[in-house]
Amino acid sequence: MRAAIIPVTPLEQNCSLIWCAKTMKGALVDPGGDLDKLKDAVRRAGVTLEKLLVTHGHIDHCGQTGILAKELGLPIEGPHEADRFWIARLDEDGRRWGLHGEIFEPDRWLQDGDRVTVGEVELEVIHCPGHTPGHVVFFNRPTRFAIVGDVLFRGSIGRTDFPLGNHADLIASITRKLWPLGDVTFIPGHGPVSTFGQERIDNPYVSDAAVAGQGSARLPLIRSK
Repeated sequence: MRAAIIPVTPLEQNCSLIWCAKTMKGALVDPGGDLDKLKDAVRRAGVTLEKLLVTHGHIDHCGQTGILAKELGLPIEGPHEADRFWIARLDEDGRRWGLHGEIFEPDRWLQDGDRVTVGEVELEVIHCPGHTPGHVVFFNRPTRFAIVGDVLFRGSIGRTDFPLGNHADLIASITRKLWPLGDVTFIPGHGPVSTFGQERIDNPYVSDAAVAGQGSARLPLIRSK
């Protein structure tokens, strides 16, 4: 499996191009905008796209996913259907944030425990609510690699002050669903790559010491992207 990060939109969202090195079949994860930039990256990598994957329904992550799907004739998989609320307001949020968003209907809503394939690569789907109710994480077990969207960042966690956000759910998603996977390298929705092991050491919100010392219910709200 191979992966490349292509930041898109003025919010510098980490769209990921992932592909199977054997078949050169690939997928874009969270193609939120800057579609010409994304198509050029795919062309330069020599990858044939077979689908689009979405972690959650916020506009910087999926605002132009439907447009790209129609243009290239590709299916959309994800997020969990609990994010229908967010996808249904992409046009409205686009006006609010100064971005172009278009409502779409995924070809496949994802559930916890589902599998998605890219070429011969298999990704496990982990439902991780909190930042949004329908947020999912994509995990490739053989390579110990995950794409976590806005659940977790280097030294930070996702915002929960948007509609339907839930701080306790987010902490539970990270500590009960992600940490048990072991030391995994992850691409976040914004910012640099990190590992679960590093975040358990020094992330001020979900490190082992922070969770043990403060209790998840009392952790302060972080205002990150």
